[in-house]
Order: sequence, then structure tokens, then C-alpha cells
Amino acid sequence: GTLLNLSVSDHGRSDSLLLSWDEPEGGAEGYSLTLSSLGLGTLLQNGSAGPNITSFWFHGLTPGMRYKVEVTATLACMETTSQAVTAQTSPSPVRNLSLSSGGRSAVLHASWVHARGQRDGYHLALYHSDSQTLVRNASVLPNASTFLFDGLLAGSEYALKVSTLAGSSQASTSIHQWTAPSIPTQLRLSPGSSTSLVASWVGAGGAAWLHLALHNLLTQTVTTTLSARRGLTSYTFQHLRPGTQYWLGLSATAGPYTVGGPNATAWTYPLSPGNVTLSSSEEQSSLQASWSTPAGERDFYLVTLQEGEDGALTRNISVGGDNDHVTFHGLSPGKQYSVQVTAVAGPYRASARSTAAWTQPLAPSGVSLSSQGSPYSLLASWEEAMGEGYVLAFSPMEHLVKNSSLLRGVTNFTYEGLRPGTLYTFEVSTMAGPYTSTPRRITSWTYPLPLEQLTLSNQGHSTSLQASWRAAPTGSTGYTGTLWETKSQERVRNMTVGNNWTNVTFEDLVPGRQYTLEMAAMAGLYRSPVRSATDWTYPLAPTGVTLTNTRHPLGLSAFWDKAAGDVDQFHLQLYSKSHPAQRNISVGPNTHNFTFLGLSPGIQYFLKVTVLAGPYRSSSHFATEWTYPLSLANVSVQPGRRPQELHVSWVESGGGRDHFVQLSVAESLSIIRNVSIPRGVTQLDLEGLVPGSRYRVEIISQAGPHRTSSQTAIGYTVPLPPLSLSASPVSTAWALAVHWETPPGQRDGYLLSMHEEGSSAPARNLEAGKDSTNVTLARLAPGTCYLVGIWAVAGPYRSLPKNVTGCTVPAAPTNLSLTNPGSSSELYTCWNKPRGGRDHYRVILYSLSTQSRDRVQTLSPDAQNITWTHLEAGSRFAVQVIAVKGSLEASSTNVTQWTHPLAPANLTLGSPSASTLQVSWEAMGRGAEDYVVDVYDTASSSRVGRMVLGGDARSHTFRNLSPGTRYRVAVRATAGPFHTSTPNLTHCTREYDALLA
Repeated sequence: GTLLNLSVSDHGRSDSLLLSWDEPEGGAEGYSLTLSSLGLGTLLQNGSAGPNITSFWFHGLTPGMRYKVEVTATLACMETTSQAVTAQTSPSPVRNLSLSSGGRSAVLHASWVHARGQRDGYHLALYHSDSQTLVRNASVLPNASTFLFDGLLAGSEYALKVSTLAGSSQASTSIHQWTAPSIPTQLRLSPGSSTSLVASWVGAGGAAWLHLALHNLLTQTVTTTLSARRGLTSYTFQHLRPGTQYWLGLSATAGPYTVGGPNATAWTYPLSPGNVTLSSSEEQSSLQASWSTPAGERDFYLVTLQEGEDGALTRNISVGGDNDHVTFHGLSPGKQYSVQVTAVAGPYRASARSTAAWTQPLAPSGVSLSSQGSPYSLLASWEEAMGEGYVLAFSPMEHLVKNSSLLRGVTNFTYEGLRPGTLYTFEVSTMAGPYTSTPRRITSWTYPLPLEQLTLSNQGHSTSLQASWRAAPTGSTGYTGTLWETKSQERVRNMTVGNNWTNVTFEDLVPGRQYTLEMAAMAGLYRSPVRSATDWTYPLAPTGVTLTNTRHPLGLSAFWDKAAGDVDQFHLQLYSKSHPAQRNISVGPNTHNFTFLGLSPGIQYFLKVTVLAGPYRSSSHFATEWTYPLSLANVSVQPGRRPQELHVSWVESGGGRDHFVQLSVAESLSIIRNVSIPRGVTQLDLEGLVPGSRYRVEIISQAGPHRTSSQTAIGYTVPLPPLSLSASPVSTAWALAVHWETPPGQRDGYLLSMHEEGSSAPARNLEAGKDSTNVTLARLAPGTCYLVGIWAVAGPYRSLPKNVTGCTVPAAPTNLSLTNPGSSSELYTCWNKPRGGRDHYRVILYSLSTQSRDRVQTLSPDAQNITWTHLEAGSRFAVQVIAVKGSLEASSTNVTQWTHPLAPANLTLGSPSASTLQVSWEAMGRGAEDYVVDVYDTASSSRVGRMVLGGDARSHTFRNLSPGTRYRVAVRATAGPFHTSTPNLTHCTREYDALLA
């Protein structure tokens, strides 16, 4: 039958279906349409459409329902052709969708009213609104109308999408809702300082917003309000009043939900009092404590009076928070006191302590000074007095030498080691706090002693030494000394100075040389024992210090010049800021160069050359140089993630501060990209390159001014695949013409692969030049489809493949024949099967005698004959056999043949006159091509007449016959080579008499 290509769609409408079909060849007189339920087959709707109509709507259908629709086309001659398909209407979405938490923090309850019509089920998708992530994915039965989502995050907004499913279609409805927030727990409020409180809590993730309100309980006012997003677990309230009690309230909010939380109270730390002092009062044995009032609040002050150095508690009183002083009466004289003032606010305290203060002490008595018979000591004594202790002063007549303080309880003191021959004065007083009694005084003489603490120092100078000493503890009149070269014991200088000298400088000495000074103190005619000191002059630093690269990656050479003066040895220190180890080398005084080997490559080193002379060192300025870096190893160039990229990687072999990745086109030495890479990076992606190109990569390692190149690596970018690939059959041969467009970029060529569909044989491969845009695949099987793949090739890399399927033209059938088996209504067609493949044969029988429609038959690809029946008798037909492969066809030559004609009917004879015989007949079926009428003389059986007439003739009159003679007549219908005759019929011509009568 004729295919109508019936299709059904709903165009997004859930209660309608649109039918569309193709008008059959030759048209149709009209169409009838039916729609029935798929399961029961009950007819639900029908309709009709006139000619030239190719679409029809069925309305008022049930959403999500499966139907069977059928279109019947009425063709000419009352023939019909039908096609039926199944279809399903789109489902309708659910109604009254709701989503609620019911005040619960981890649960959402979804409910809905069923969608109108049929459905296969529901699909539910729950998303977290903030992160846009899918939280839950569920499919439920079609009769379900509720669903519970549990295990959700508290205080979060969710979006639910409910989809009604029917077949491959769905209809969706969405809704948003919040879970109830959860309340943070373990709220704590503690002071951070005197002006801040730190609030902290646990479980802050269960609410979208947290609201905090801080109240000053003293003023009953709100101090601070705060709204914070989810996740905040602490907050510090600043700029508060010290020593004040605050109340903090917390609530949680998520969408429409707000829940009150815990609360807490806390004090800020109070500030300690300032300027706490303890001073004498106007009254005897009284002390007054005073302080300055700090900022903020407090409950009261706690004032504590402590006695003595051990801080024994004496008095403890509380005063109001507005007081700033208090007086203590009835204290002991000559005693030490201190006071501590503490500001108290809630559980917190802040203290400040005063310095010590004393009550007025009593003066000591019974003071005496006596000699014990020794010229080198004096004994002072006195009676015990109340107070802190005693102050002793001991001095020669001109200058104060010693002051001593003794604790209470000591009543004598002996001075030892005095200077002989020197006049001393001794004073003793009693001390109690800031008070001191009138001193008792006595004098005495001692003998002279030698000078002390003689030192000889270069003071950092290379040509001078300074001698210094402490004056001898005698009444000396001056000092004398001699300077010697220590090593050679040669006298250098003599010196004599007065007794008011304590230092002298020796100039114009040799740098780096050791000297010894001998000195003695003089008093009158006497000299003290000799004291000596030794030191070196400061050495001069070396000059011309250089550090040179030896072109060896692991070596540096140091050079320097010796300065004037003496040198014990040279010390070389080589180190690097990027390397933990350092080299320390000591060489003799006559060495002026040294080579360091085994260093790290690509590292900056610093050299300091130090001259050693005795304990002193003098260093040169730093010299610096870099070792040569090692070239990078295992440089690899691979295609990147995109055709415009290259991925370069390498292995660092040590040293080097930076790397430079230099990219050039392989056929050229010019650098097109120079990228600086810091040390430690071992890979780089180069972008914006030409696909399918060959590139050269070289990595330069730089260390200071030195550079080292890696081995050159060659890489390719992946080429882009060809564009607009097509494969079309070549009409004159069994071949395929493959065409494509050149993609952007470069390539070395193309690789094509051809594989016959359905065959297990390996694919054929062939190559094409880089500028080719077409190739012809020859020697293919006719009527066969081939999968053709093509890649652009650059070096070892291929582009992504492009594939296309093309079919060759099928071979035409041969030796076509159309034969008549001797029938007036049948013809037999046969042909030879051509080589190759085909989808089917289309055999067309054409009626050459009438205007009736062509008859078309579709046969299997292996068919070789067909019999045509119910043909019109006496008609000429032509047959054509076409091999079909997809949209390609190959036709045989047409052959023709006739069906046998039907013999004429109702043959009648008459003789209207004596010499005429009239023959008439009726045509059977469509008639004949010609009619042949033969007249025989019955007596002699000889033919006396023949007439060939056209196919529209129905009678003929033979004239000039013999009157009264019996003739035999037969009429033959002819069609091509075939003819069919009527039976013979005899009749007599009229006699003359009969004519006259």
C-alpha cells in the first residue's frame, strides 16, 4: 500500500493531539480518522478530512493517556490505504503543591493534588537554594500525593520540583520553603577587656540569621544590636563601659521563622584606680591613701594597708565607688607601709598599688668610731634605733669613695683594704624611709697601693693603642709606664703622667702587631708594684676581594690582596642565602687566592675575607657571584587540552633562580614566545598557538647573569578536524567522492578510513596531502554503504575524527523480460540479480494503452521475478525494475508486452442488399488494437474479403458480393502479436428477387 508517513504530536498541549501525514501519490479523495483507547480498543473519536488536507486535531483528550490513531486514505477506484500509530498526550502538572516544615528544623512535608488525567508516576527533586545542589531525588507511584523529606539542614531554604511523568513527557511545578531554624546552644558572655565583651555559642549553622541584643543593666538601655549570617560563632562587643553589667539576648531567623534563644549576663572588667599614692598626713603617725577615679563603673573600692617588706595586712576597709581617698590613723613610727586599692565590679577586680611610705623615724644614739690597732681598718658602732636601716659614708678628705647602707639590727661595720697613706673620713647616720639622722664624723690615714684595672685597647684603630686604668687607691702623685713590642721585646715608648690622668694613647704603631704596657703608681718617693696589659693594634682589611666563576658549575675562585701591617692568617667565609650550609676556610698569611669546589649549581654565593691578628678580625666587603645553573632535564612537549595549547614539563636538576620557556616555530629560529617561570614550577601550558603546527621548545635556566639551555624539545599541537565532511556517490562509477573543507591551522596531511557497514573485514586506510580537500574512493561494491572517517594528522597526533556515511549507486538489474503466459490478464516479469547490494527493488508496470494508474511493487533485494495479474485484456504494458539503495536508484531498460485480447461478442450478420453483407459485433473489455474481418465463400471455402479495422470499429459492410450466396464470416481482435477470433458465422446475401420485392 501507499505509505502515509503518519506522525503525531501534541505541541505542548495535554488534551489534544495533532495528526500529520503525507498525501499519497496521485492524491486522495478524502481521509477518515479514528482515535481509540490503546488497551481496550474502544473507539473514542472519529473524524474526516477532504482531499489536500494533511493534518487533523483531536481535542478534549485525557492528559497522559495512550491512544491509537488511524488514518485511512480513500484512493481512486475506491481503493484505500491505512496507517495506524500509537501516541500519548502530555501529562498535566500537579495542583495545589505545598511544602511545609511544620516548625521542624530537619523535615519538609510535600503534598499535592493529583494531576488531571493519567500518569506513570511522579518525580520529586529537592534542591538546596543557596548552594543550588540537588539534595534528594525520588520517584513515587502515580497514586502518591505526599512525600516527607528528612535529614535536612536546619534554617535552610529548599526548592522542590514535582514532575508528572507519562511516557517520555513530563509536566513540572516548583515551590520554595524554609526549614525551621535551630537555636544555638552554650551561649557564653565573658569579658574580653574593660571595654569589650566576647559572646560565643555552639550550633550556629542551623539558622540563616542570628540576632543579638546587648542591654546595659545599669541604665536599662539597649547598647548594641547585631544581625549576622549563618555560621558566625562568636562576636566581640566593643566600646562598652568598664565595670558594667550587661545582658545579652539571642534569637534565630530562617525565612518566615524566628525562634528565641538563650541569654547571658556578664560584667566588663573594671579599670584599676590611677595614681595611687600613700603620703604623710598632718597628724603624727598617720598616712593618707589617695587615687584618681578611673573611667567606667564599679561597685566599691577595697583599700588594703600593708606593713613592712613582707606586706603583712594591717588595715582593710571598703569605701564607695565614688570615693578617691582614705586616711589611716594610729600607725607605728619609723615603719614602712604600702596601700593597695582594688576596684570591684561583679566578680572582677582591678588593683593598683602605691609606692612604700614611712612614718617619721627616731634618730639613732650612741654613735662611735674607733681604731682596732691596724693601719688598714676602722670600726664604726652605734645603738639600735627604729627605722629601715642605716646609711654609712666613708671617704678620703678630698673625694667621696664609698657609701654603704645597712639593714636594721647591724650596729658596727669594718672597712678593709684601704689605701695606705691616704686620709679618710667616715660618717654614719640612721635612716628610716625618707628620713635620716644627723651624721657622726671621724678621719684617718692609710698607706698608698698600686693602680688598678690597667687595660690596653686598640679601640678599633689599626695604628694606635689606648691605655686606661683606675686611679690607685692611694695619695699618688703620678704614673709611669713603658710600651714594648711583645714578640721582639723592643722598647717602643716611655711615658710619665700626673695623678689625675686615667688614660693615654700611643700613636703611629704598626697595624696588626701585639704590644705590652707596664705601669706603676707613684706616691711621693714610693712606687707601687708594676701592673702590665697587652693588646694588638687592629689589622687592616684585605683589598681587591673578588669571587669569580670558573665556568665549572660547581666551583668559584676567590682572590684578594694583603693590606699593610701584620697578619696571623686569612679566614674565608662562603655562604648562600638560599643554602643552609656555609664554607669556612683558614689559610696562611702569604696566601692570596683559593678555589671552592663542590658548590651547588645556580646559587648566588657571598664571600667575606677576614684578616686575623690576635683576637681581632677585620673583614672585607662582600664579594658575590653565581654558579652556573644546570640545564633542565626531561623536557617534554605534549599537546595541551585544546588544539591551540602545548603542555611543557621538565624536571629541575638543581639551582637557578628563574626559567625562561622559549617557543619557536620548528621551521624557524625566531622566538615567538618567551615566558618567565619562577623556580619550583615544573610545567607550563602555552595557549593561543596554531593547531597542527610543529614547535620547538628550549628552556633557559638563569642564575644571576649566567644562563644554561636545556636540550631542545619538539612538539606538535593537535590539528583541528576537517570541516563540512561529505561523501557522495559518483554517478558513472561505483565510487564515493569525499569532500571536506580545510580547517584553520596547519597539518602534515589527512588520514582517511573506509569501512563497509555490516562487514567484519578490516577498514581501508589511505592518506591525502595537507592541501587536499577531496578524494575519490574507487573499486567499491555497488549499492553498499560505507563509514568514512577522516583525521587531520600533525606529527604523531591526530585530530578528533569526522565521520560520514556514504552509499554507492546500486547496480541496475539486467536481462529484464516481460512475457505473456497466454493469458489475457497476466504478464510475467523476470530479471537477473545484479552484483552488490540494495535495499529493495521497485518494479513499475506502465499501461501504454490506457490512462490507468501505474502499478508499483516493492520487492525484497533478493527477488528476481513477479507476476502481474488482473490486467486489462488486449493492452500493451511496459515494465521497469529499479534497484534502490537509500535515495539512490539504478534502473533497468524498459521492456513492453501485450496481454491477449478478448474475442468480440454478439457477432451478427445481415444483408441489406443483394451484393452486400453487413457484419457487426461488440467489443469485450477495452476492445482490441485492431479488428480483422474475414469473409469466406462457404461453398468453396475461399476467402473473398478481408478488412483490417481500427480498435474503435464495431461493424463493417462488404460490398460487391454475389447475391444469394452463403458466406462464412469471422472477426478477430488483435493486440500486438496476439489475436483472438470469434466463432464462424454464416449468412446469405439477398436474392435479386427479394430485393425487387
